[in-house]
Amino acid sequence: MFIYLPYSKAKTLMVKKIIVAFVIVAGVGLLVNRLVARKGAEENATHSSVSLEKGKSIKKQGNMEHLTKATFLEKVFNYEKNQEWKYEGELPCLIDFYADWCGPCKMVAPILEELSREYEGKIVIYKIDTEEEQELAAAFGIRSIPSLLFCPVEGQPQMAAGALPKATLKKAIDEILLVKAEVN
Repeated sequence: MFIYLPYSKAKTLMVKKIIVAFVIVAGVGLLVNRLVARKGAEENATHSSVSLEKGKSIKKQGNMEHLTKATFLEKVFNYEKNQEWKYEGELPCLIDFYADWCGPCKMVAPILEELSREYEGKIVIYKIDTEEEQELAAAFGIRSIPSLLFCPVEGQPQMAAGALPKATLKKAIDEILLVKAEVN
């Protein structure tokens, strides 16, 4: 059955169909891209997992450790038990709140890996995947990534947002995390 539409209505209808088709194709493309990125991240995680007693598992990436809520409460700050900030670690730490799909996070990752080697034995660098640990991200009000939390052994933590260059990160580590160690 053929329905005759005036030229302008037919053209408008065709343009609408093209736009809808484009939106559907673009949406499917984004979904596939996200699934492929997540699958790649899961494969990387299985290659870098370290088993612990009690059936726990943590991800290691070089000298950096990926934290879950449970390991965060144990190693950094138990916000469920303490109202006031009380750092649980022995060495100061830098926590990278990131996501696998984040371009700036991917730029900062190799810099943090270098810093973890340079400052080995002086600080600990942790990573928290904001997609997997949404409660931790919410607890610290993470709205943009990468966000970096500098936690000295004594004193209050400080937050920095954005992909900072290596020189800026080194300066922050020296001034925020290691300043107390130099005074003693």
